[in-house]
Amino acid sequence: MTLHDDAVRVLKEYAPEGADGDQAELRRVYLDHLAGHPDGMWKACGAGHVTASALVIDPSREKVLLTLHRKLRMWLQMGGHCEPEDTSLETAALREATEESGVTGLALLPGGPVRLDRHAIPSPCNWHLDVQYAALAPAGAAERISEESLELRWFAYEDVPGVADASVVRLLEATRARL
Repeated sequence: MTLHDDAVRVLKEYAPEGADGDQAELRRVYLDHLAGHPDGMWKACGAGHVTASALVIDPSREKVLLTLHRKLRMWLQMGGHCEPEDTSLETAALREATEESGVTGLALLPGGPVRLDRHAIPSPCNWHLDVQYAALAPAGAAERISEESLELRWFAYEDVPGVADASVVRLLEATRARL
């Protein structure tokens, strides 16, 4: 199975909690994008591309690990572009979370993606179609900054709305609901 095929499968199986019409609409947009763009998983796709991310969370401490993104200068979850070695969206999200956080032993929260988030990006590509997971940090997790970050920091759940944008807040809320 190719990464493209895996993404289609994951998105077809994705069932947003409750009556979230926005998530159902995004699911349709993502599937239409992949149907129309065989290269829709890759950064080179000018119409946009699927990305994978994961919110690193430590439920026992009620904290999340965010990265101060080097280019965007915003506090975000870990994530980014799919790579040729990625065999699934899950492996891409886990790879990105591990690389950017430096935390070993992360495990994705069961149940597939937590949310979808589409956001505009500067040229030459138009959109990131982000498939968002949550990654559980092991006890005593030690973070290590990567070259993609200016800083890594653990935030209490209640502090996230004061530092991160609405997409991160929604991802945290959806993750906590799933826990």
